[in-house]
Amino acid sequence: MTSILHTIAEHAKVRVEEAKKQKSLSEVKKEALAMEPLSGFPFEKALAEGDISFICECKKASPSKGLIAEDFPYVEIAREYERAGASCISVLTEPKWFLGSDRYLQEITEAVSIPCIRKDFTVDPYQIYEAKLMGADAVLLICALLPTEKLKEYLAICEKLGLTALVETHDEAEIASAVEAGARVIGVNNRNLKNFTVDFSNSAKLRSLIPEEAVFVAESGVKDASDVGALSAIGADAVLVGEALMRAADKQTELARFREAADEQNQD
Repeated sequence: MTSILHTIAEHAKVRVEEAKKQKSLSEVKKEALAMEPLSGFPFEKALAEGDISFICECKKASPSKGLIAEDFPYVEIAREYERAGASCISVLTEPKWFLGSDRYLQEITEAVSIPCIRKDFTVDPYQIYEAKLMGADAVLLICALLPTEKLKEYLAICEKLGLTALVETHDEAEIASAVEAGARVIGVNNRNLKNFTVDFSNSAKLRSLIPEEAVFVAESGVKDASDVGALSAIGADAVLVGEALMRAADKQTELARFREAADEQNQD
C-alpha cells in the first residue's frame, strides 16, 4: 500500500515539472546563486539558542486533520508568532493536501524578522533553489524520500545557498542516513505517516542516536504544554508545533504555556 507520504511526493514531482515549464532549472539555479548566501545559517542558530526553541507553523490544513483554519490570515498569524517569542516559523507551501502556497512563504518572509522554513516535500533540487528565491532560511528534507547519496547532494546545495536543512527522520535507519550525509539539524517525526498515530516514545527512543553537536527537533503531535514538557525531558533542542497553535485563540498565551512547561522540566 502506498503511504500518504509517497503519494504527496509523487504529486510534488508533477508540481516541479509544471514549474520548470515556467522557469527552467538553470534559470532558477542561476538566480538563487546570484543572491547573497545567508551568513551564519540563522535558522540553525535560532534553534540552538536557549534550553528549547519553538518552530511555530502556519498551516491551513493537513492530511490527518483536514481543514484546520478556514479563516487563514497567514501574515498576521506569523506576526503573532513572532510577537509571542517563536524562534522560527514553518510555512506550508504544499497546495493539495496542506492547502499551502508559495505566496504565503514569500509574504511571511517579508513580514517577519525571524527565520522561516519552507515546509514542503523536497524531491528535486529545483525546490531548494525556489526556496531561496522565496526568502526562506531553511528547507525540509525527508529521509524517507531521499537515499543517503541524494541527501548529501541536497545538503551540499543548501550549504552553497546558506540555507539550513531540517532533515526529518522516522526510525534508526533514517537517522543513520542523516548522520552519514552530514545533517546538522535532525528532526524526528512522532507521527506515523501510514496511520497518522502519534507516539512520543519515537523521539525518546531515537534521541541517543543523534549526535550531541546536532540540533534535535521533535516534530508533530504536540497538543498541550505537558507534551512540550515530555519532549523537553528527553532532550529536544526544539519542538515544531502546528495544529495546537493554529487552533489556539490566543497564540501568545499558548506559546507562553509551552515555554513554561519546558522551563519547569529543565529546572527539575
